Amino acid sequence: MDNDELISVLPIHYSNSLSPNVHIHQFPLLSRPLQTPPAAAVSGKRIRARIKPITRRLEIHVPVDPRPEVWNGERSKELGAARQEDDREKNQDVGKMKQMEGEEPRLIEVRMRSELIPQEGAYMLGVVRNGQLHMQPISETHQFRPTLTYLDIMSRKRRRSRGDAGSDEDSDDGPPPDPDEPPPVQTASKKEKKSLEVKEVQVSARRAADDKGNLQGGLSAVRREMLLAIRAEEDEVWQDLDFCDGETAEGHEVFEAVFSQNEEHLECKSDITAFLKGIKGL
Repeated sequence: MDNDELISVLPIHYSNSLSPNVHIHQFPLLSRPLQTPPAAAVSGKRIRARIKPITRRLEIHVPVDPRPEVWNGERSKELGAARQEDDREKNQDVGKMKQMEGEEPRLIEVRMRSELIPQEGAYMLGVVRNGQLHMQPISETHQFRPTLTYLDIMSRKRRRSRGDAGSDEDSDDGPPPDPDEPPPVQTASKKEKKSLEVKEVQVSARRAADDKGNLQGGLSAVRREMLLAIRAEEDEVWQDLDFCDGETAEGHEVFEAVFSQNEEHLECKSDITAFLKGIKGL
């Protein structure tokens, strides 16, 4: 630390003019910017976005690269039909992507859905320009992942198309037998059992209490709340958003709004004791 030389001191410009609209959006590793693939842009496709304001859920729809060397057009028909059925089950309005009458559904976009991440402390966006550090508070952090729930629809269809088409069991046939183990003994089917006498039995049940007097069964209540939250999210209507990447005029305009032109000096009204007490874990 003694050899850690101080290079420069930067004045800080703090502004909350964009609050609460500054978010952190985290995506899977990308080999290129989050932009429409050139081959899809030629056909007029664009990235779309939508939000459910109450549940704070965001979705970004990125068109796929339709080139035959990187995309299987025939496979996209099967995936598109599964996604259409998945949207119908979850009451998801596809809006502008509704196909024309008689048109075969296709998977033409990758949907990335957000998960709201709780923030620990205060997050800030900082940009250095002309020897000054400009800071804006970040209100929300979202992690985006591709939604692949339509694959569950395809898996369910395959199970139904097997020999037991009338069964909706989710379990498979289990692992293959171990060749080193002896084969199971085949037991002959038992003869028809004698009919047993049926008796009527009356029972009553009550919720048991633990040592502290609390009623058990809290797991059911938690599960019920989770199901209600899922249903409320599915019933909420999507609202369309305009997606503007960093190369658009709108993107440059928003970026310039990060920099404050106000030269008013801020006065700190809290002391070091109050600052330290506000740090969790100290």
